[in-house]
Amino acid sequence: AGFGLGLGLALSSSAFIGSSFVLKKKGLLRLCRRGRARAGQGGHAYLREWLWWAGLLCMGVGEAANFAAYAFAPATLVTPLGALSVLVSAVLSSTFLNEQLNVHGKIGCILSILGSTVMVIHAPQEEEVSSLESMAEKLKDPGFIVFAVCVLVSSLLLIFVAGPRYGQSNVLVYVLVCSAIGSLSVSCVKGLGIALKELFSGKPVLKEPLGWVLLVCLVICISIQINYLNKALDIFNTSVVTPVYYVLFTTAVMTCSTILFKEWQHMVLDNVVGSISGFLTIVSGIFLLHAFRDMPFTPSLLPLFLQPGRADLHPPWSSADRHQSCQHQPLLPSEDKGSQSAEEEEEE
Repeated sequence: AGFGLGLGLALSSSAFIGSSFVLKKKGLLRLCRRGRARAGQGGHAYLREWLWWAGLLCMGVGEAANFAAYAFAPATLVTPLGALSVLVSAVLSSTFLNEQLNVHGKIGCILSILGSTVMVIHAPQEEEVSSLESMAEKLKDPGFIVFAVCVLVSSLLLIFVAGPRYGQSNVLVYVLVCSAIGSLSVSCVKGLGIALKELFSGKPVLKEPLGWVLLVCLVICISIQINYLNKALDIFNTSVVTPVYYVLFTTAVMTCSTILFKEWQHMVLDNVVGSISGFLTIVSGIFLLHAFRDMPFTPSLLPLFLQPGRADLHPPWSSADRHQSCQHQPLLPSEDKGSQSAEEEEEE
């Protein structure tokens, strides 16, 4: 019963999160038709659009269901099922937003989902952290401090340098900001979860400053994520933003967890190979999704025997009236032709 409940919560989480992207995009499109300032240009009129708030509510419900699913089902089942939100978003976008996703994009989405699933399956287990004191020691680790500084510096460069130049034409700019900041927000969520456990056990957690610092950092990170995710959804198709955001966010979170909880110290060889293979699969999926997203795929691009109406045609090498290849034609005239030309010269 518990396993079935966890599976149902994970599936409902993917449905709610995938629907939230479509609802947000629908609200942003309504604001654009009304002539309001677009989110991609710095406007915040979406805060007065009920469809956008419905999308935010769906995302909150989905995240809550995903968090509750970990209490009933194993993480190796719940985490890969989060990739189903990409499929839900792609199907709903083509139905309600009239967004076209060609064959290359669909293959790219599938490869991205498969690669993310392989990485999650072969990911090492995180080190147990049972108290705020141990969490504080982890946060003081020099490796995590260097990682956090790199994330903040790169995010500032993306926001203030790359954003004004390439934000309107490259989907990776704003999505990278959301993913990088999201890796820090997940760490804050883990710390707050530990604080809640200690609070329910009767410990004076409210007097600990670390819990309040994590709460403030979580609010700031979520605000930045929402702002730049809205900009990406306002400019680019949902079918492109959703899988790219999922892949980059998952990669950033796994990297942050690896550095913070020292997960890679006891990995075996098959997990290393699986993680590398999953990462390369994700890269291939992103390449297909971006490189060929504007290329139309028509039946004329298929081979002749796969094109509609030409299945009954025989290939040229099996037809009776085929022309002889130039490779099989003689370089010199045959003896018959040579003798015939000599006789014509004698008659003349």
